[in-house]
Amino acid sequence: MTTDVFLADCRARLAFDLLSNTWNAVVLWALRDGPRRPVELRERIGGISSKVLTETLRRLQFNGLVARHAHPGTPLRVEYQLTALGRTLLAPIDAVGAWAFEHGDEVMAAQEAACTATPLCPPPTH
Repeated sequence: MTTDVFLADCRARLAFDLLSNTWNAVVLWALRDGPRRPVELRERIGGISSKVLTETLRRLQFNGLVARHAHPGTPLRVEYQLTALGRTLLAPIDAVGAWAFEHGDEVMAAQEAACTATPLCPPPTH
């Protein structure tokens, strides 16, 4: 790995861009056990609108992480599942989740301390 690994046009930034969108990692994680229909994903995830879920699934499909399968019939039944490439992101997502579980209280305490010291504190990101 070179020292310029995080500069413009690098693969590391591509990976961070994929994981920086909140819903990308959540949708990938929700698909880890097999194919799901959009309504099943919304129920499993909670808090995601149909529009945002559709946009996220399209973005993940565009990046080769999710495959869309349309089953003929009336009504048309659509399912999404992880591709082999998408499955490779489950371990990093799990690692970030474990880090958050272990250190989340420390981050929130730091945010509270910063807000106590600064009268114009931005809203929390959690």
